[in-house]
Amino acid sequence: MAEKTSDNEDRVLESMFRSEPLDDDGFSKKVVARIRRRLWISRLSLPVAATLGGAVAFEPAVELARAMPTLMNLIPSEAFALPLQLMPQVQLVVLGGMLLAAGMAFLNMLAE
Repeated sequence: MAEKTSDNEDRVLESMFRSEPLDDDGFSKKVVARIRRRLWISRLSLPVAATLGGAVAFEPAVELARAMPTLMNLIPSEAFALPLQLMPQVQLVVLGGMLLAAGMAFLNMLAE
């Protein structure tokens, strides 16, 4: 439990913390402005890059979508029939989802 009485050292420390801050000629404001600018740049870089990439890839994606019916006719229909032995069981899908969630949580804890 903290003591209520203060000795001489506590009084000296309190007086030091009560003193006026040093004048830094705007250095702190410049540092804070620079950090905020870098933060906004990092926040905006991903959406801008995604927008530019989407704009560049839009025309080829539309052409690919138009060509899909023609390409699907070239594939034999037997290739689409999937044997039941290859279908995953429900337990396997649930287990895989749980492992994925645990892995994501683990990576999130590592990042922090």
